[in-house]
Amino acid sequence: MSPRTPGAELPEHPDWLWRNPEPKRSYDVVVVGGGGHGLATAHYLAKNHGITNVAVLEKGWLAGGNMARNTTIIRSNYLWDESAGIYEHALKLWEGLADELDYPILFSQRGVLNLAHSLQDVRDSVRRVEANRLNGVDAEWLDADGVKDVCPIVNISPDVRYPVLGATYQPRAGIAKHDHVAWGLARSADAAGIDIIQNCEVTGLDVVGNRVVGVQTTRGPIVAGKVALCSAGHTSVLAAMAGIDLPVQSHPLQALVSELLEPVHPTVVMSNAVHVYVSQAHKGELVMGAGIDAYNSYTQRGAFHIIEEQMAAALELFPVFARAHVLRTWGGIVDVSPDASPIIGLSPVDNLYLNCGWGTGGFKATPGVGWVYAHTIAHDTPHPLNAPFSLDRFTTGALVDEHGAAAVAH
Repeated sequence: MSPRTPGAELPEHPDWLWRNPEPKRSYDVVVVGGGGHGLATAHYLAKNHGITNVAVLEKGWLAGGNMARNTTIIRSNYLWDESAGIYEHALKLWEGLADELDYPILFSQRGVLNLAHSLQDVRDSVRRVEANRLNGVDAEWLDADGVKDVCPIVNISPDVRYPVLGATYQPRAGIAKHDHVAWGLARSADAAGIDIIQNCEVTGLDVVGNRVVGVQTTRGPIVAGKVALCSAGHTSVLAAMAGIDLPVQSHPLQALVSELLEPVHPTVVMSNAVHVYVSQAHKGELVMGAGIDAYNSYTQRGAFHIIEEQMAAALELFPVFARAHVLRTWGGIVDVSPDASPIIGLSPVDNLYLNCGWGTGGFKATPGVGWVYAHTIAHDTPHPLNAPFSLDRFTTGALVDEHGAAAVAH
């Protein structure tokens, strides 16, 4: 069924927003992964570069991987210039994305607090605020009373294991509705003539000489001029099909939501020290993230003790939630690089492109990485914003070490 006409009422079911075509025998570009990054890449290939003979291949259902398994936090207050550049570009795109897509993504700029619990946390946080300001990123340092002013339900008592000494605060940060983001991007790509093909798993990459020429899938072979990998925790598995051993490790990352509550939590609160981050979704449920499970895995579930530790941390920070009930839990698969920064750009195989290693930062980067990845694919050269995130930095030593600002992917 074709996308809705402008001004028409939004349909109740997302499948109505895009076609479900049979794969063609060949495409100019095949994007592997139908999550936020894959869909954003397709959207900007069409919008910015006029490239529409494109297929987005998804092994399951559209946006059923990490796009549906994250905590939807959007911010750009990263430490290093390179990270601030790409995340701030993404945040600026987020601010206009609903109008660009003509679709409600429910982007709520309610601010993000990153708590400090030790004197070293305070020093690191103040340093990050100053770095953010130098890069034009809105950032403030708040003491404990300032944290309480922004989020009155946070416990700032000194008589706890990890007392709140203050926090960085980014007012423009916030959350968005992840499903709506995916549906809006899919609708836009489909309207441009791009094929979104679900239930189509890539089982092999066809490489002739040192050039990728197509993909093998569960729905038959597809010839491709260019292949762009965009599959988060499984990107290393796909790259290995072309003989590339990527320096990323995949871990489960768990999260949960509570029952519906009245509006009580006005912002987003993150704490690296106690490994929990909490926001309240539009419907009223609390959305809570944990730290990564220590073991490597491709399963979308994790160990129960992580949830227990996450709950203990949340209740220390938010005693008001002591009687709230957990509604459901889930896990995503995060791909973590050695410097906690992404890999975006060319690969050692011609016409094969890499977008992986985002750890816990993938959702917030969605429109920004789609923009620069599309540029990289279209021109076979990195955009200035993703040039620092090339694969060869792990041999040159030009790392972008974001372990301190990349939340819990460490």
